[in-house]
Amino acid sequence: MKKVTLYTDGACSGNPGPGGWACLLIFGQHERVLTGYEPETTNNRMEMAAVLEGLRVLKERCHVKVHSDSSYVINAFKEGWITNWKKRGWKTASKKPVKNRDLWEELIGHVERHDVEWVKVKGHADDALNNRVDGLAVLAREEGASRR
Repeated sequence: MKKVTLYTDGACSGNPGPGGWACLLIFGQHERVLTGYEPETTNNRMEMAAVLEGLRVLKERCHVKVHSDSSYVINAFKEGWITNWKKRGWKTASKKPVKNRDLWEELIGHVERHDVEWVKVKGHADDALNNRVDGLAVLAREEGASRR
């Protein structure tokens, strides 16, 4: 099974507001950068979109080490939030509908297709690749907003 490293980040100006996401896929000596923009979104949706888009482009089952500074994304998988949401019919512990269900359901499908390892990184710290995707996500947001 191929081993892929995936760094992801999302950025939003206002919450909701214009947002951007970026991901960096690394396989051996090869790198691929993907970015995107949404005119009206939230930071959490952009964090999720970065992971989703990174996994979506993989053509075969891979071991993917996902690096993210999003506690929302990491904890949903590592702490079993998703399992609990599904048991409760996509409701939170406080019985409210889970936000971003559309993205969660799509993301779950891609995560199940691969062997995913989740790595929580500290945002805006000393992780050069996390800082790189953070800058790319901000740039995607700014460039997208300037085209409107």
